[in-house]
Order: sequence, then C-alpha cells, then structure tokens
Amino acid sequence: MAKVSAGSYDLNTWLYGGYENDIVTVIYGGAGSGKTNLCLLAAVSQARKGKKIIFIDTEGGFSVERVKQLVGEKDGVEEVLKNIFLLKPTNFEEQKKAFIELNKRLKDQVDLIVVDGMTILYRLDFADARDDSEGAIQTINSELAKQMKTLAEIARKREIPVLVTNQVYRWENEDRMVGGDILRYWGKCLIELVNDKGRRTAYLRKHRSLPEKSLDFVIDNKGVRKRGWI
Repeated sequence: MAKVSAGSYDLNTWLYGGYENDIVTVIYGGAGSGKTNLCLLAAVSQARKGKKIIFIDTEGGFSVERVKQLVGEKDGVEEVLKNIFLLKPTNFEEQKKAFIELNKRLKDQVDLIVVDGMTILYRLDFADARDDSEGAIQTINSELAKQMKTLAEIARKREIPVLVTNQVYRWENEDRMVGGDILRYWGKCLIELVNDKGRRTAYLRKHRSLPEKSLDFVIDNKGVRKRGWI
C-alpha cells in the first residue's frame, strides 16, 4: 500500500510508513491537541521534496513562522512555500467555493490535500440553521457530506492522500466529533488527539490494516516525536 510520509520518524513508525494515499484521514481532537501541527508536518515534508500541496485553512492555523521552524533552513523556506497553494475561506459558503477551486487545481499535479478545520465553518452555519428550519439543517449537512464525498473520490481515483482535521464537542461525558457520522463514514483512517494538561496522546481509532493503538508524543520546534525520546 503506497503511503505518504507524516513528516516525523515516530509518526511514520506508528503508522507503518505514514498516511495512506487513496483515502481520507481524519485527525480530530480538542483545541491545542496538535491537529494543525500534524497537517503542517506532512505538508512541509512533501513540499521539501518538490511535491505540490493544496492547503485549505478555515481556522487561520497556517503559520509561516511554524513552516520556517519545520524547514530549519532559511534558504529552503521560500521554495517550500511556493509548493503550498493556500486557500483561506472565512465562512461555509466560501468553503464551498474553495472546493470548486480545489477541483480546478487538480488539472495540475497535486500530491497532497489538507483541509485544516473541516467543520468549524459548518458548525457556525449549523448553529444559525437550528433557529431557522429543518430544511436549512438538511441543506448544510448535505453540503458537508458532498465535500467529504468529493475528497474521498479524489483520494481513491487519483491516489492523492487527503488529511482532514475536525473538532470535538462534549456530550454525556464523552468527546464526539463534529459532523459525526458524515466524517466517520468518509474517513477511512481516524486519529484522535488528546491533550491532557500538556500530555499529548494520539489514538488510532480506525484503520484498514492496523489495530487500535496509541502514541504519546510531544511537539517541539523540529516537529513531533515520541514522548520520552531526546
């Protein structure tokens, strides 16, 4: 099975080579758990090899300064940034348009797609729709499902790895993914990140060939490494 590097030796070891090429990988968790860092790691890793990345940033988490830290070389930063096409929608309608732009960009060579914050703009529209009508809620859910289906089809047909991050909410003492069944269905690999008072753990919740397992990790200037390693 072809895979793309996660940008970290320890993550690659944990995932037996990295993220799979022909599926959508959903990385979900609370604020500060490391979701954006995992996306940037993979994007920078591929961009350094001359690969082209489409990065849809809905939360404003894309940081040039963080990219500079991960690259580690002043001379290589501009080249890395040239290989990352950044889209920054600010509402769910703009996110919809970003997917139109995404399809246009597929006419050129694309090696990785990242959607950092798949549901934050959806969540805002969903909250407004609850005060409107049942039909409005169905329309918003249908659009989210359509976007996830689009990503899954791109991954499968073009063998382009897709990384999607997602938020969680608390319900009956349990963390649940925003968008629930929609993202669970289309995401063939699910990775939950937990930040417990600064101690970060990744849980592999769903995978086509690997069992459920966990990895304690830390985030530093160079990227992500297994906790306890120097």
